[in-house]
Amino acid sequence: MAFKSDIEIAQESTMLPVLDVAKELGIPEDYLESYGKYKAKVDYNLLNQKADTPNGKLILVTAINPTPAGEGKTTTSVGLGDALHYLGKKTVIALREPSLGPVFGVKGGAAGGGYAQVVPMEDINLHFTGDFHAIGAANNLIAAMLDNHIQQGNALDIDVRRITWKRCMDMNDRQLRSIVNGLGGKANGTPREDGFDITVASEIMAIMCLSSDIDDFKARVERIIVAYNRSGEPITAGQLKCQGAVGALMKDALKPNLVQTLEHTPAFIHGGPFANIAHGCNSVMATKMALKLGDYVVTEAGFGADLGAEKFIDIKCRLSGLRPEAVVIVATVRALKSHGGVAKADLNKENLEALKKGLPNLLKHVENVTVNFGLPAVVAINKFPTDSEAELAMIEDECKKLGVNVALSEVWEKGGPGGAKLAEEVLRIIDSPKSFNFAYDINMGLKDKITAIATKIYGADGVDFIGSSSADIENIEKIGYRDVPVCMAKTQYSLSDDQKKLGRPSGFRISIRGVKISAGAGFAVALTGDIMTMPGLPKVPSAENIDVDSTGKISGLF
Repeated sequence: MAFKSDIEIAQESTMLPVLDVAKELGIPEDYLESYGKYKAKVDYNLLNQKADTPNGKLILVTAINPTPAGEGKTTTSVGLGDALHYLGKKTVIALREPSLGPVFGVKGGAAGGGYAQVVPMEDINLHFTGDFHAIGAANNLIAAMLDNHIQQGNALDIDVRRITWKRCMDMNDRQLRSIVNGLGGKANGTPREDGFDITVASEIMAIMCLSSDIDDFKARVERIIVAYNRSGEPITAGQLKCQGAVGALMKDALKPNLVQTLEHTPAFIHGGPFANIAHGCNSVMATKMALKLGDYVVTEAGFGADLGAEKFIDIKCRLSGLRPEAVVIVATVRALKSHGGVAKADLNKENLEALKKGLPNLLKHVENVTVNFGLPAVVAINKFPTDSEAELAMIEDECKKLGVNVALSEVWEKGGPGGAKLAEEVLRIIDSPKSFNFAYDINMGLKDKITAIATKIYGADGVDFIGSSSADIENIEKIGYRDVPVCMAKTQYSLSDDQKKLGRPSGFRISIRGVKISAGAGFAVALTGDIMTMPGLPKVPSAENIDVDSTGKISGLF
């Protein structure tokens, strides 16, 4: 059989009209806004109408630390949803929206792959319903109003050296990380240093994903700290009087997006913060809506369990009241051998020694989920034809020592039926006794919370607070934000803050070089290592391979 790319598989599929998908879920037409035939937004006020409807069961999909070999976490999430649907369960999937940065860069999209995809994948991976554009416009409106306030007399006495709000765009553009603007004379503003974040790192993105409705959204925007005055007091977006206009820009973007999988399983795709520089989860509203409409909801958190799953639990669950009933940890034999030091070109060869060296990475994530967070888990091995029986047996034996079963997943090749064994194991453990825990007490100081994450979740010996971090924390706590969760900005490739330390490193410390407060989102962001909030394009960006023909058919998009 000839190999087909993800986009070819998606373009050959037959989609149901989104009205039929909504009807299957029992969504009244009054709450539905179609974006063409196959996409729709669902009014979040549906949550009020469904307030008395019991919630379904929430299943979280996470993974080991990613490698160039890939793990297939989104593919597994989609495939698991299809598998539960295949087994006759009323299932809804809740995922994040892709960012254009990775789409045109190197990582790829976020619509799954093979025969486990959400569709229309081209739309989802590109402009979709315009949510990210709205977030960028809202973010940049605040920036424009801030600079205009300074230009028009600066009644708030803003210190131009202490402006913390950056502009953003949804593209990897390293040239804009650090800039000087306001040049060209008095009429063009006040010259100052500035910079851009990628849209997924914007606090507006985090606020959208954590808000319960538009009133909550506006209240959060009002609390955003954008700068400090010359007396050292915080200046908020509310003082600039822009929360109403920002809410107006975001009124449609706040509504979750409804699409479907290749097998017509309903899927909400809404919000897209990265998990290495933001909190890495889809919107609370989309997740809650899915739980009111389905008996089982499959969602995912970005990158490995040290980032996405930790933030899902310590930020999203803590602030929303959500609780996962079971966790799926995705790994591949190839990725584990990569953690064991095998070069990408040699990953198809059996190598039990390398697998043994890489396995501790998976086992640490299993330990975090089952021991530190107190949740039942299953390890999903995203199967490749080159996996040997001996390699698969080694993974299964090591996981069983921690009381966790392994299920092979073949959803990339077979869709829902290829995930039936995984789905059955999830159904088996979902009602298991659990003792749900956070990684830290919310009443601890920020340094203690950061240390708890670093030592318990990453396995570090401790934390070094370098640069401005201690002063940052002192200021954040002084202005009243001691009792907030922490969002760690850290490399996704390692449990440490050094991306070259693969497997399960030991004898390391985490370095915190700065801490900033996202008062609207309701968390503090701790910056580790050399993590960037505006990525750059690789030497050969994926954009070079993407094209569109005269009929509008897109090619090269994975």
